[in-house]
Amino acid sequence: MEQTTNFNNFETGQKLPNASAVLVLGILSILTCCCYGIIGLALGIIALYLAKKDMQLYKANPHAYTNYSNLNTGKILAIIGIVLSAIYIIYLIVIFSTLGMEGLQQMQEEMMRKYGAQ
Repeated sequence: MEQTTNFNNFETGQKLPNASAVLVLGILSILTCCCYGIIGLALGIIALYLAKKDMQLYKANPHAYTNYSNLNTGKILAIIGIVLSAIYIIYLIVIFSTLGMEGLQQMQEEMMRKYGAQ
């Protein structure tokens, strides 16, 4: 006996409009957290803002959307990126306040002499 599948009853939902963007921004916020922390922080905040808008859409009608997992993953990555960026900014502030600009330049010169251009 041949089995047939009726796809007419299967309802495909639409995708959340910013889920992919939130995922990409979340990944980029982690990758750029060491660029003085500013870029990763900005990308993470933008991702969280877009995620909040899409979460409201999803909560209004959860059965209409299909890619909620991408949105949730992007939101988590954005939070991680924000935390890493904030830690890096705090680290830079502590280093700059304890060593100062002269201490950083002196440390760089010592590193160049020790491992310097050959």
